[in-house]
Amino acid sequence: MLNERSKQIRRDAITLSKSNGGYHYGGTFSCTEILISLYDKILGKDDRFILSKGHGCWSYYVLLRELGYNPSLEGHPHLDLHNGIHWTTGSEGHGFPAGIGMAFARKLQRREGHVFVIVGDGECQEGTTWESLLLASHLKLNNLTIVVDKNGIQGSGFVRDILPINCLGVTAESCGWKVTEVDGHDNSQLEEALQSKGEGPHLIIARTVKGKGVDYMEDVPCWHAKWPDPEHEKEALDQLA
Repeated sequence: MLNERSKQIRRDAITLSKSNGGYHYGGTFSCTEILISLYDKILGKDDRFILSKGHGCWSYYVLLRELGYNPSLEGHPHLDLHNGIHWTTGSEGHGFPAGIGMAFARKLQRREGHVFVIVGDGECQEGTTWESLLLASHLKLNNLTIVVDKNGIQGSGFVRDILPINCLGVTAESCGWKVTEVDGHDNSQLEEALQSKGEGPHLIIARTVKGKGVDYMEDVPCWHAKWPDPEHEKEALDQLA
């Protein structure tokens, strides 16, 4: 069951996206609780956040607007420091290495602040992800947390049918990462994990459901990037009321 805050953010995401040509509801709704936990409870003034799975941006935009920012409402976030967006994303596999650069710079400059990055299932298949796992551990970046929105679906279908990534956590752990697995729709589990730090970087594997909160979208690959007609939109808003 979703709480009222989660439902409200999803309703606002639908309203905002439909009036600005947006879609990608499946991936937006799978990472909504992760974003809520970060923006409501975790992120401080010295921290940085990157939504590497840029297509899941509509809940992100809603939360930024609540804070008084005015980001461009595009299908993927574009760098706009004045409006709370710290990296351009959309091309998969780019946010993770950018987060390493930010975290390493803070180490070198002895600056405060933690770097958080949300990545998706599909981009975990990218070579940059595996290189980044090695590099972040080698640099002992204990100021870096990567959250995998593990909803089991990517743009072309189910991850298990395309290129399974079940070894991600084991591989990260063997490289020296702290690895935590949580229910990605449980804010208390997320907040506890996001506050936890170790001697090196932290990988949080958040088990989520694509399209969470709207029954006809849940775990259905086509809702990765499908535009709801007025009837489907009303049904979604009714379910989230």
